[in-house]
Amino acid sequence: MTHTIREKQKLLARVRRIRGQVEAIERALDSEAGCEAVMHLIAGARGAMTGLMGEVIEDHVRTHLVDSERHPGALNSEAVDQLLDVIRTYVK
Repeated sequence: MTHTIREKQKLLARVRRIRGQVEAIERALDSEAGCEAVMHLIAGARGAMTGLMGEVIEDHVRTHLVDSERHPGALNSEAVDQLLDVIRTYVK
């Protein structure tokens, strides 16, 4: 079972929240809201997408690249944490 299936409900809940944020952007544009308000909404949606991507990447790394059950000692946990810290910084 892959991590996206195992975490399906949690990931879908995040996607639904993102959909709500995108719909809020649409409503703001439709109602001719000010640029500042629209930019704040866009920034929030972008942050949510980035957070979702970060979570999927982290789960992918931990599940598929450094599965300690299938490949014991393949990559130590400190190296995994360092790699994920770099990825989190990059996707911000």
